[in-house]
Amino acid sequence: MVFFSDKEFTKADFDTSQLTTGEYENCTFMNCDFSNHDLSNCKFIDCVFLGSNLSLANINNCAFQNVKFFDAKLSGLQFDTCNKFGISFSFEGCIIQHATFFQLKICKTSFKKSDLTGSDFTATDLTDTIFDECNLSQAIFERSVLTNANLKTAFNFIINPANNKLNKTKFSMEGLPGLLSQYNIIIE
Repeated sequence: MVFFSDKEFTKADFDTSQLTTGEYENCTFMNCDFSNHDLSNCKFIDCVFLGSNLSLANINNCAFQNVKFFDAKLSGLQFDTCNKFGISFSFEGCIIQHATFFQLKICKTSFKKSDLTGSDFTATDLTDTIFDECNLSQAIFERSVLTNANLKTAFNFIINPANNKLNKTKFSMEGLPGLLSQYNIIIE
């Protein structure tokens, strides 16, 4: 496997050239286009993706360890197909629509000012996760572990407390309709 360290990739269009399958450590990807690209078996450690587009990329067995995404497009990613060993990432200002996090253990993940419309968190362990100013419209929370999670500034979510583990989970008063919607009651 090829190893890259401390390298910066700027405005690379991987539609026209292939990203070498390998291990990338402490690398920065600025405004790169990985959309619909095959990132299978790549390993990203301590990397930053800034303004990059990874929408619909194949991330089968791809490792993300301490990876930060800023202003990135990650729509349709199947994170549940990633290498689960040491998986950790954070997101700020990202579009993560219709992504799948099925059965992942992504405790302490930080989602800030991101659009997670239609994303699937079924059976995902989100202990200590922060959803700060995130749009969770149509996001799926079923059998999810939300222990100590912070959703105080999240909006448009529907979470059924009977189908998810909520313990010391933080919500704002404005979030109550999203917790009570299955009861068909009117909150004014």
